[in-house]
Amino acid sequence: MNNNKGLPAIDSHRDLHIWIIENLKMVPVPEKAYGNFFEKHCYIILHVPQSKKATQEASSDLHYWIGKEASTEAQGAASTFVQHLQEELGDRTVQHREVQGHESECFHSYFHPGVIYRKGGLASDVKHVETNMYNIQRLLHIKARKHVSATEVELSWNSFNKGDIFLLDLGMVMIQWNGSKTSISEKSRGLVLTCSIRDRERGGRAQIGIVDDGVEVTDPTHIMEAVLGCRVGNLPAAMPTKSINQLQKANVRLYHVYEKGKDLVIQELATRPLTQDLLQEEDCYILDQGGFKIYLWQGHMSNVEEKKAAFSRAVWGAAPGRWSAMEARSPQPAGLTESPPQGFIQAKGYPTYTNVEVVNDGAESAAFKQLFRTWTHELGRKKLDRTGRSTQVKLDVGKLHSQPELAAQLRMVDDGSGKVEMWCIQDSGRQPVDSKHHGQLCSSNCYLILYTYQKLGRIQYILYLWQGHQATAEETKALHSNAEELDHLYQGALVQEHVTMGSEPPHFLAIFQGQLVIFQGSTGHHGKGQPASVPRLFHVQGTDGYDTRTMEVPARAPSLNSSEVFLLVTAGVCYLWFGKGCNGDQREMARTVVTVISGNDKETVLEGQEPPHFWEALGGRAPYPSSKRLPEEAASFQPRLFECSSQKGCLVLSEVVFFGQGDLDKYDIMLLDTWQEIFLWLGAAASERKDAVAWGQEYLRTHPAGRSLATPIVLVKQGHEPPTFTGWFSTWDPYMWSNNQSYEEVVKSGVSHLGTESAISGITAEINNFQLSQWPGESRAGPPDLPAIKDTQDISEMELGPRVGGRSASTSISTSNSSSSVSLVDSGSLPPERLRYQAVEDLPQGVDPTRKEFYLSDADFQDIFGKSKKEFYGMAKWKQQQEKKKLGFF
Repeated sequence: MNNNKGLPAIDSHRDLHIWIIENLKMVPVPEKAYGNFFEKHCYIILHVPQSKKATQEASSDLHYWIGKEASTEAQGAASTFVQHLQEELGDRTVQHREVQGHESECFHSYFHPGVIYRKGGLASDVKHVETNMYNIQRLLHIKARKHVSATEVELSWNSFNKGDIFLLDLGMVMIQWNGSKTSISEKSRGLVLTCSIRDRERGGRAQIGIVDDGVEVTDPTHIMEAVLGCRVGNLPAAMPTKSINQLQKANVRLYHVYEKGKDLVIQELATRPLTQDLLQEEDCYILDQGGFKIYLWQGHMSNVEEKKAAFSRAVWGAAPGRWSAMEARSPQPAGLTESPPQGFIQAKGYPTYTNVEVVNDGAESAAFKQLFRTWTHELGRKKLDRTGRSTQVKLDVGKLHSQPELAAQLRMVDDGSGKVEMWCIQDSGRQPVDSKHHGQLCSSNCYLILYTYQKLGRIQYILYLWQGHQATAEETKALHSNAEELDHLYQGALVQEHVTMGSEPPHFLAIFQGQLVIFQGSTGHHGKGQPASVPRLFHVQGTDGYDTRTMEVPARAPSLNSSEVFLLVTAGVCYLWFGKGCNGDQREMARTVVTVISGNDKETVLEGQEPPHFWEALGGRAPYPSSKRLPEEAASFQPRLFECSSQKGCLVLSEVVFFGQGDLDKYDIMLLDTWQEIFLWLGAAASERKDAVAWGQEYLRTHPAGRSLATPIVLVKQGHEPPTFTGWFSTWDPYMWSNNQSYEEVVKSGVSHLGTESAISGITAEINNFQLSQWPGESRAGPPDLPAIKDTQDISEMELGPRVGGRSASTSISTSNSSSSVSLVDSGSLPPERLRYQAVEDLPQGVDPTRKEFYLSDADFQDIFGKSKKEFYGMAKWKQQQEKKKLGFF
């Protein structure tokens, strides 16, 4: 980095870097403090993808964050540093402007389990997070949506409400208070954040108590009343969350930004749906997504001054000032306008905290690309066929099972050789279809197709719900109800894929081995050889058994195409018509499928050599497409994951960027958009499960890019994920949820996981004694000036878990006595045989039974676990537990 510009060195081996603006300089924030932000400061965050795949596909992200109390000088310094960093990092960096409380979903995705907003500023001699500091009294207001945030608020009952979670942090005791209107998922996320604060800031030693508003009074309740005073009156409802629904996000407008003399001109070019060719490499553009987000796209041939003008003048007008002091103006009329002094955001009347993302030509974010109908990379792309599959791919079932990423890309769980059962929906019930008619569908009907296959010795199912274009609303409703009945019979193990006629996914085609035929009307699967009273024309689409469908089309000459193959069935003969542009594979598939359609004599006809009877059957000659039909180029879109919820009947989505399996929570309904399919993942404890398909349909209907409503929608239940779903995740552990406790189980087993009842009771007694000694008379309503609850031992600071090395001492809370007691055992002081496979009663005195491994020496730990203690404690908790069980330290 350029030291002349005050830029720090960047560790190329780390994906996340955070700096705080202190005394107008960039000061690095320690890793253990990531996610803590002081309101009087500005921060700069840089995310650089580290995996090989991410490095090839994704850009870096550069954010500057503005606290709500940040000074104008700090904001200016942050903006300047970001511009310098952008110049040093190059054009493959996406720039974001973030304002406290209104950050982008990309920003929130860095911080698990949440973001903490801290009051005031950070003095130069004070650290972000002091581990094992217990002289604390604070109240955190936790908003436990998908992206969790916690804000320090006044230590008073006046800060509470019914709809949120509050954490009373007293150092050695942390009490999570759940409002009466909070959901189980919110309580669970709040508890994850509470435990994270305990582990990071208290070394795992603080006791956690849970209070549910309106439930029985417990010891933690007495502690809260001792600190906050007695609660008077009813609590208010939570402030409603201002969520942007999908209809608002779908309102996209593209503006061309350019200089005309000394004026900056903003001209509206287009509205939804946008196309990629609107963006010219020598220009700059503003894309307004309904005020939800403003994108500034910079062509790689545009000059530097034009880029700066577009950002500073078009978006903000003058240099940025205090965000809270800016005015909002009424929107300007569309068309050719001169940018007013206050800039685009104020001219449109948008809030000053509106998120701004600056993207460079060739390094666009996934969210930006999906605002366009199609998006392709011209250079270095592999040509794909109509189905999105590579043109020369030979299916290997073993590879599909062992490489789920390949199964996901090909949209194939196997080669289609599994067991097939088929039902036609008739009179609200399901009628079995004889196996000899499998694959023969009618456009006026609905069908259920159950596919059974084995993956690594385990039986799995896919239930296809196929809907014809002419099916009635009653038949569609019966299709869904019968699918639910089947799913119930199979104890919820069915993956349900909703398929619309003409948009069948590759695997659906594969299970019929090239013999899928779709007839018009409600007849067709009653056997071949039926006499045809009128001619029928069928279009054969495909080149092999994995990608072929045959659809009946109007028996008229304009239906023909020189690049394709058609079957014309008349009363006496079946013509195989081969267009001049078709290939041998297409002709071979026509010869295969014709036996399904007709038992009449077959006659091959080449384009241009048709007999008169052929044209008579089609009603006479007429023009038809004769140019070669090129295969559609597959769109280059990255998968995106969203949490689904509903607000006032409208779908609300929260995106999880850089997602992983850990972002799938049992209480959630998640939407995974791979562009060619929409997956809806249903957590085991999720509510509103019946709305999932409707949410998928609403997502497609309101998508800014004008998506096809026929895009397949796949329902996937927790624990029954097919490889076509899991392959979109960088790693997948099928046993992850088997070791995870639910929120209720964690609270119920709180003695081992949160804190001992005896310890809480002991602290309650201490506080009550303190109250009596301070207030011999009547109790007060306000909070007393309590002394901080401290550990009895001075403990050295730790980084990412228990400090490793034999010199440091560790305190552990003994759970065997009736009150909280403390004993010392040196880290690294015990041999493995004293700890491994030992019952609690056989452990040396002072050893915390939940952390036996901590007392191993560094060398013994490395030998047994195959990694250092620092690496181990940096792992997810559930992974730590798995290893400890496996190695005898659980």
